Amino acid sequence: MADLDLPPAAYRALLKLRSRSEPGGRIAMDQATLGELLGLSRPSVNAALRELELAKLVKKVRNGVYQINPMLAGYTCPEDAEAAVRAMPKADRLDNKNYVASYHKAVAAYQDQLAEQRKKRAALAAAKKASADKRRGSLHAVG
Repeated sequence: MADLDLPPAAYRALLKLRSRSEPGGRIAMDQATLGELLGLSRPSVNAALRELELAKLVKKVRNGVYQINPMLAGYTCPEDAEAAVRAMPKADRLDNKNYVASYHKAVAAYQDQLAEQRKKRAALAAAKKASADKRRGSLHAVG
């Protein structure tokens, strides 16, 4: 996991989630609560959880409910741990030889997606400004 180069907030969030999880790795905790426990803002917690999801270390089940990767989760007995790991897709396993490369590829794809969204917002803002300038130019002073 050290090769992932996760932000410190993501590591802290993972450790806090793991310490508060049920056997099997399920945890019910909203972002605000996690932020309070870590001393982080909600946007920082959101970014940390996104990194953990991209790394397949934590999966969001639904709002306020997360699942820790079975290879990191705590279990009540070794047999439960072995069964959970055997049931995992091979691509999600931390011992997969392509795991780190897959994470870096997911991060790059996410950053590309964000860049595309920024371009669209900038183009929309420019179009609105041009439209407003055109309307202003067609107004005539009365007098």
